[in-house]
Amino acid sequence: MLRRLHPDQPDTFAFTPDNLAWAEGQITKYPEGRQASAIIPILWRAQEQEGWLSKPAIEAVADMLGLSYIRALEVATFYFMFQLQPVGKIAHIQVCGTTSCMICGAEDLVAVCKEKIAPEPHALSADGNFSWEEVECLGSCSNAPMAQIGKDYYEDLTAERVGEIIDELAAGSVPVPGPQNGRYAAEPLKGLTSLTDYDSGKTQYNASVQLAVDIGDTVKRIDGTEVPLVMPWQGKPANKPARPRPPKATATAAPQPVASEGTKPETLAQARDSGADDLKKIKGIGPKLEKMLNGMGFFHFDQVAAWTAEEIAWVDDNLEGFKGRVSRDNWVKQARDLAEDEAT
Repeated sequence: MLRRLHPDQPDTFAFTPDNLAWAEGQITKYPEGRQASAIIPILWRAQEQEGWLSKPAIEAVADMLGLSYIRALEVATFYFMFQLQPVGKIAHIQVCGTTSCMICGAEDLVAVCKEKIAPEPHALSADGNFSWEEVECLGSCSNAPMAQIGKDYYEDLTAERVGEIIDELAAGSVPVPGPQNGRYAAEPLKGLTSLTDYDSGKTQYNASVQLAVDIGDTVKRIDGTEVPLVMPWQGKPANKPARPRPPKATATAAPQPVASEGTKPETLAQARDSGADDLKKIKGIGPKLEKMLNGMGFFHFDQVAAWTAEEIAWVDDNLEGFKGRVSRDNWVKQARDLAEDEAT
């Protein structure tokens, strides 16, 4: 299926302060030079904040991670979990249409969505409050048919119940998620035949549903305050970053290098008269890294192409927040090819 960015895009995107702290906390999970690994959770947070992924949001995440925009766009367009168009202001309903759900009546659920929301998937309802789509297996086959609404699973559905859920959401309430036929979780429909002490000590709802009920509104956009922001891998709140973000380098103020291995390459005070090369053409260099390299005195492909092993080690060690990127993505080989292309 061809996935493209929506033709109507907002001018800008910015995380809320709490979501920004959360995103920066995710980056600390990964070692220096591997921050790009955080792209999926951070894109997901951007989507949960806005409801969908806009071009400015994708580019903002790319800037945070020092990626070229095309690399972030590749991720956003590959995974169907990312919505590339606006969704309903109240809820986007994802109806599972794979085997178990299809056999148990998913087509009836889709029919209700077409009638009450819009005839086509991804189209907004007349009031802009709802949208829907059919998706591949969501992994709740024992509770088929089911749909994901917001952050929660609504299981053991009927066409009638889906219509009621949409009406309840439209009225401002959040229906209790989980099984809609009285089941606690995924036990046999006719009741337990073993493990009959299962009821001992259980909460009112199963763990997933209980959390949703405790949160209280799991279809609203996330601003980061719904649940405590924590970084359990560091044992501290995410709104107290483990380390400050590296300062932004500029073309006139190079970052102060720390003691490092290797030999510093020859640098330039400014780009040549022909103008700086577009270093973002090198895989692994995004706008943020390009600015940092310019601040260090590197503006041209032939400069990078000439780096020796000792000079590569120096640059790798002085790319604050992106250490090891030169070797990982083989900038020198890429720069040599780009310099040769420009020469011809």
